[in-house]
Amino acid sequence: MLRMRIAVVCGGESSERDVSKVSGWAVARALTERGHEVWVIDPSADQPVLASALRDPAQVPDVAVPRTPPSADDQPELRRRAFAALTGAPLLPLLREVDLAFLAVHGGWGEDGHLQSLLEMAGVRFTGAGSSVCAAAWRKDHCSMILRAAGVPVAEQVRYRPAQEELPAAAKHLIETGPVVVKPTADGSSVRVRIVDVLTDLVPTDGADEDLVIEPFLPGREFTVGVVGDQVLPVVEIQLNSPLFDYEAKYQPGMANEVCPADISVTLSNRLRDLAARAHAALGFGPTGYCRVDFRCDAEGSPMCLEVNALPGLTPNSLLPLAARAAGLTFPELVDRLVGLATH
Repeated sequence: MLRMRIAVVCGGESSERDVSKVSGWAVARALTERGHEVWVIDPSADQPVLASALRDPAQVPDVAVPRTPPSADDQPELRRRAFAALTGAPLLPLLREVDLAFLAVHGGWGEDGHLQSLLEMAGVRFTGAGSSVCAAAWRKDHCSMILRAAGVPVAEQVRYRPAQEELPAAAKHLIETGPVVVKPTADGSSVRVRIVDVLTDLVPTDGADEDLVIEPFLPGREFTVGVVGDQVLPVVEIQLNSPLFDYEAKYQPGMANEVCPADISVTLSNRLRDLAARAHAALGFGPTGYCRVDFRCDAEGSPMCLEVNALPGLTPNSLLPLAARAAGLTFPELVDRLVGLATH
């Protein structure tokens, strides 16, 4: 591939800020190994340019994901900084000067379409899906409706706005026959995802004021499938040491065992990969997009789609790189492939 000048955009304002920075530095190392010249940028940082004109992998530091996500109290200030940086000097001129922005901003503005919209308006070429696709995939309730219409099985789901309405009767029924999983309609890395089996535990005690989705807890095996362009990667099974694949389980060593290729029948593997490809197409990722599609099986072993990740993690412990390795792609080769897909 032609050697390029690439700005890796990471960090950002969401609860996945720390995960994103680890992804960003990992991508930066991989790009330098492939001969690209790299800038590392966090638009929410006090000084948004974290590193400039990197050419040597040895210049890239090793970083790790902390055990807990950042405080939600910091988000307003992080968003203010991000908007200012992405719409003015010195960051916007830099993004216009490089050949490509590699987006590694997970959650929040990185996956709900805000970041992509700003770059589209500024004429900056970037990796990953465009703003409309990200917006469709990001909200769990909207995504589920699109997937259901495309024939991708999803669990029954009830939306609940604690600050605006009484608990819907359908949600009460789910909890009474529970347990249920309660999660924000828009968040990632399983932040604030909980198992609830009594009504009194439904509303979080941390003061978070957000729309929720409530769905039955699925007791079966958990899988994920990456789709890169027109290639569906091998199935990964996530073997948990806890009931949920939550934030800590995803990013702390020893909390989960991730097996790829998954030890499952050819029939189930083909089924999961077909559903992942169908979800990828239904949401509009197309042959130049990439995503990761998460599944969990019900008590009968039938897979249900949990969500679709428009900018999946690229940390050393992340699932997309694991699946890519099983398909014969090293991490630098995967990153170069994502660069090659960029059309925006």
